[in-house]
Amino acid sequence: MEKPIQPLELSVTDSSKHHLKRDLKFRHLIMIALGGTIGTGLFLTTGATIHTAGPGGALLAYLIIGVMIYFIMTSLGEMASFMPISGMVGTYGTRFVDPAFGFALGWIYWYGASITLPAELSAATLIMKFWFPNSPSLLWSGIFLVLIFAINYLSVKGYGEGEYWFSFIKVATVIIFIILGFLMIFGIMGGEAVGFKNFTVGDAPFHGGFLTIFGVFLVAAYSFQGTEMVGIASGESENPQKNVPRAIKTIFWRILLFYVLAILVIGLLIPYTDDKLLSDNIMVSPFTLVFQRAGLAFAASVMNAVILTSVLSAGNSFLYGATRMLYSMALSKQAPRFLAKINKRGVPIYALLATTIFGSLAFLSELVGDGVIFYWLLNASAVIGFIIWIGISISHYRFRKAYIAQGLSLNDLPYRAKWFPFGPILSFIVCFVVMLGQGYQEFIGETIDWKSVIAIYLSFPLFIFIWLGYKFKKKTKIIPLQECDLNPEQN
Repeated sequence: MEKPIQPLELSVTDSSKHHLKRDLKFRHLIMIALGGTIGTGLFLTTGATIHTAGPGGALLAYLIIGVMIYFIMTSLGEMASFMPISGMVGTYGTRFVDPAFGFALGWIYWYGASITLPAELSAATLIMKFWFPNSPSLLWSGIFLVLIFAINYLSVKGYGEGEYWFSFIKVATVIIFIILGFLMIFGIMGGEAVGFKNFTVGDAPFHGGFLTIFGVFLVAAYSFQGTEMVGIASGESENPQKNVPRAIKTIFWRILLFYVLAILVIGLLIPYTDDKLLSDNIMVSPFTLVFQRAGLAFAASVMNAVILTSVLSAGNSFLYGATRMLYSMALSKQAPRFLAKINKRGVPIYALLATTIFGSLAFLSELVGDGVIFYWLLNASAVIGFIIWIGISISHYRFRKAYIAQGLSLNDLPYRAKWFPFGPILSFIVCFVVMLGQGYQEFIGETIDWKSVIAIYLSFPLFIFIWLGYKFKKKTKIIPLQECDLNPEQN
């Protein structure tokens, strides 16, 4: 039996004397993950899912996706607690599967997180038009982009602290919304006690059958994106072997509880047949509609302010994640080396600048219309989320197999994922099937909207092209289990 490999403690450096700082505490990890997840998905798109699949269908879709995410998180937790590396998605693919696979994962993740940033900025611009309907989109996109860049330019501790309080505001808002919502449902706040009446309107609670539930999976998946941010941040956590498993165990249940209860409140208070749930006016979220129905006009304005804080927080998290991924790839010589430069604050400054420039795509909203750019980016980034989750599942499967093949004891793992290999295999199957089926609606009509098809599926052939292109150029092969490096040093 070989000597057990100890969980990796990294001192991440580059050619300069500066390095990433392990300044993120447990409370930061929790709020970073929540900040990347509780955003536009919860506040701005839950109405559309309820309108499309009914309240019961929306709940079922989120629950099914939630089960899959649970296994994704446990897979990620096992690897990230043992080998905490900033930008871990591509790194794990490189070390446990194939360098070409990791290369493609890293770049597609950076692309996905980068285009999610302008998606959040586009949503923030629409929210501002709640108060300033005639204002130019370019103005707000520019202001918010500069603000998010400035927050990320601070030390990682400053970023973590800022994200903690941003996330605290929206978490508190969701909790208050759920409590007040149930008070309204049972008439305790006055007015009609609607009870479960709206779950029997039309063909509720399930509207349109299985295919409609299947169709809202894309929105549900987009809503849960950002949960993997705790793994990205593990490389800058002060005690990853202890804090990452704790965060993994608590984040999933908190997020699932928030989403399920919020959808339940909206579905009980607003019938799924209400066309406002499907309105193109994203400024009016289901949360705002609930308060408006309660006669609290001022609260609707406050709610929009909270939503603004929320989407900026989510954009902030995705900018952080994309920056760390680009930095990690530069360290692995899978991106230009200058992107690995770190300033004295411990921030990968050139990786941050490159990602911010790419995020300027939000300015396209001025030319093509806010709703168009937002939903295009929504579709594209959701499919990328499935690709990343597939990558995590494959990497974890290979990691565990390599760990055992090299004669190591599972008892030495800081965190051990349950239900292996069922968890990663189920996650892979569900992700793959749902990803391929996302655009089915575009093919069942009389005409095919090829722009929508391209928006939905563009990321998948792009990933395959990057993977095979790198594999052909570098002549890479799948790494044998006995040769997987479970305790590497970053250069």
